[in-house]
Amino acid sequence: MNWTELITAEIERTYRITDGLFDLVDDNTLGWKPSPENNWMTTGQILMHLTNACGAGMRGFVTGDWGLPAGMELSDMSPENMLPSADKLPSVGSVAEAKKLLAADKQVALDMLAQSGEDRLQNDAAGAPWDPRKLNLGYRLLQMVDHLSQHKSQLFYYLKLQGKPVNTGHLWGE
Repeated sequence: MNWTELITAEIERTYRITDGLFDLVDDNTLGWKPSPENNWMTTGQILMHLTNACGAGMRGFVTGDWGLPAGMELSDMSPENMLPSADKLPSVGSVAEAKKLLAADKQVALDMLAQSGEDRLQNDAAGAPWDPRKLNLGYRLLQMVDHLSQHKSQLFYYLKLQGKPVNTGHLWGE
């Protein structure tokens, strides 16, 4: 198996499972969070974060476009701007909006993977805004799929805490 096959398989699996979890969210729970203390995201904020947790980062690694406003460089960003507190994070307005955004992010992820090509995935090195070490581009893109997967798990536990009848099949897609 090469990088392209591995990452494609992980993209397809992780987005499919995440989309299935979105189906279990009710629009009236978008403002829910486990506690008002300790910097928790709301359910709507997690959905929004999931919709740009993979493809957007892949675009940054592949093209250098990290989605910053025109004229702003990564070096201009403060730690607070790079990782704002939960109360400053955007939220989706509906599950339907989240599903559309998730599908668009998946397409970006697949497009960036295709644009990279196997040679770049294997041989190019890339640093990240949060980790300047130069690591293999294929590995960095796989990390972005893992980022999506980590927050998918967060959504799973939010659903569990809300009393939804979720089980490990929902988390692993079985």
